[in-house]
Amino acid sequence: MAKTTLTISSKNYSSWSLRGWLLAKFSGLEFEEVVTAPDDASARAEILLLSSSILVPCLRHDGATIWDTLAIAEYLNEIRPEAGLLPGDRIQRAHCRSICGEIHSGFTTLRASLPVNLKGHFPGFKIWSRAQADIDRVCTIWRDCLNASDGPFLFGTRTMADAMYAPVVTRFMTYDVKLEPPLAAYAATIMAMPEMQQWIEAARAEPADIEELEVEY
Repeated sequence: MAKTTLTISSKNYSSWSLRGWLLAKFSGLEFEEVVTAPDDASARAEILLLSSSILVPCLRHDGATIWDTLAIAEYLNEIRPEAGLLPGDRIQRAHCRSICGEIHSGFTTLRASLPVNLKGHFPGFKIWSRAQADIDRVCTIWRDCLNASDGPFLFGTRTMADAMYAPVVTRFMTYDVKLEPPLAAYAATIMAMPEMQQWIEAARAEPADIEELEVEY
């Protein structure tokens, strides 16, 4: 069987690559990373346009090629159901899929105003009112999930939802977004995951910055 690969782009800037990588790690699937160069057109589009429709990340496994993060999540759940990427309960599965779909297709102002930058830290960052509305919605999603599950993850144990919202956690850390204690505890849980620590360490070691992202929003 051909080796399994996951094509990703910048670990410092790419929210979609982080999602795909975490999903693969959560599933327990062994894979080889293929990292696109910072000046690769697809990689730059994926980062700078903050789009979920670019062909990065891309999982290749056993003859299948999957390049959309939600499709990657569903595929991994299909081949590795024991990993629990979706909750066991039917109603919780529906809720999980709904909030994953919401972060996948929405929150455009949050993405544009607070781009992922794991090497950056901007205390006192001015947040636009429209971005604050997105932040408030994310907090409502987290609050509702944590109230129902008692944590430490959104559905108790970690699922695809935690992978999908992990880049938002990094945004909140980078731009010093204040969170109420239960949500701050959830954010800390995500940041403390060994997989996140591994990704962050690699992100900080990246030598190149992308000039278009070194601006104030």
